[in-house]
Amino acid sequence: MSVNSTISHEIANVLRDEILRQQYRSGERLPSERDLASRFDASRGAVREALSQLEQLGLILILPGGARVQAIESARIAILGPLMDMNEVPDSRLVGQFFQTFGVLTALNASAAIENASAEQLDHLRSLLDKLAKHAGDFEAMQPHWREFLQTLASIADNLVVRLISNDLKAQFVEQIMKLGIKPQLKKQDINQLVDSLKHCLVTRNAELAAATLQAHFNQVQLAVIDAIKTKQASYQKEAV
Repeated sequence: MSVNSTISHEIANVLRDEILRQQYRSGERLPSERDLASRFDASRGAVREALSQLEQLGLILILPGGARVQAIESARIAILGPLMDMNEVPDSRLVGQFFQTFGVLTALNASAAIENASAEQLDHLRSLLDKLAKHAGDFEAMQPHWREFLQTLASIADNLVVRLISNDLKAQFVEQIMKLGIKPQLKKQDINQLVDSLKHCLVTRNAELAAATLQAHFNQVQLAVIDAIKTKQASYQKEAV
């Protein structure tokens, strides 16, 4: 990576965060290339590249008269990670929206997978649920088994659009939660009931019930994660006193 590319990324990251913090509001014009070059002690070429990166994120629109800030709602999903990093702990509203969306996508995969799976694939899914059940109640230990089960569902469902959106969401969100050490408390009996229900759905090929079961599970996880975030936030506030 060239020096100019490195500088342009740094400039883009600073301006991105300022836009996300609403230091520049929707519709406002960013400072000129010349002013930004002066501020960051960089070439206008590096600034131009930084602005191009922000435009690709959907945060600005480059017009003949300069770059104008766009509404955050019009941006790309890639800003979700930086938004999560705005504070010491993630915004509970964003967390809730993630789980609602991810639950819907997972339900779509589950429904399609159960309808399309071969007998051998159904057996494999049941064996993955058995592995998951062995770690019921231990959020961290369950994660690799959850990933394998959900990835297998996605592979069988074979919906490329859902997989791409899910991949982006997980990359932007899950790593942040794990990095912060947020461990939601999930009851062992609830996980066991979930596993039993999903295994029943696989045996009976009840795609509708499987979708509803997984969506209900992610609603539970959403509440548990938000509670864990509130606990972490209270801990930070206590340390700051």
